[in-house]
Amino acid sequence: MGALLGLSRGIDRVNSAVGRAVTWLILLAVLVSAGNAVIRKVMNTSSNAWLEMQWYLYGAAFLGAAAYTLKENEHIRIDIIYGMWSRRRQHWIDLIGHVLFLMPFVTLMIWFLWPWVMRSYYSGEVSNNAGGLKLWPAKAMLLVGFIMLFFQGISEIVKKIAVMRGIIPDPNPFVSAHAAAALEGEAMAKNMEAAMADDTHAETRK
Repeated sequence: MGALLGLSRGIDRVNSAVGRAVTWLILLAVLVSAGNAVIRKVMNTSSNAWLEMQWYLYGAAFLGAAAYTLKENEHIRIDIIYGMWSRRRQHWIDLIGHVLFLMPFVTLMIWFLWPWVMRSYYSGEVSNNAGGLKLWPAKAMLLVGFIMLFFQGISEIVKKIAVMRGIIPDPNPFVSAHAAAALEGEAMAKNMEAAMADDTHAETRK
């Protein structure tokens, strides 16, 4: 299990570094979009290459951060029922979901994407739009994103088993929406009590 946890930590480090780095692509996409809009308005000219570059950058950010999102447990979840169960049962649900749904899905996607990307690369496929970009980099981003998600899925499975066996602490303790609201309410009540106490002391001094 120690070797598997070492592999998991390595996967987490790589996907975390990539996930944080690709967030800058959103800013770059905004700058490209703004620059393209200014040039179109001022010089009355534009290019499909710049338009396609925007969704290339956005797609790279989305796909590059998918594995990091899974690692941080920030993917979309409907916790109405999930949050009612014990944490151990939640671990079982996550583990079964990763093994039976996530891993088969990403494996199937990689299986189909590989020849699709290779055909695009060897043929030099280009966008149908005039002045458009080559298409294989965009298709390759899909493949890379799913490969990263595949390895992150392995990492999550290893960590779930280790947590359930008591080998490592829970890296993502789940707090349901109801529990979060209760905690927030308690914090607000304490803040109000502290503020009232301060007001009382202030009046006493007068």
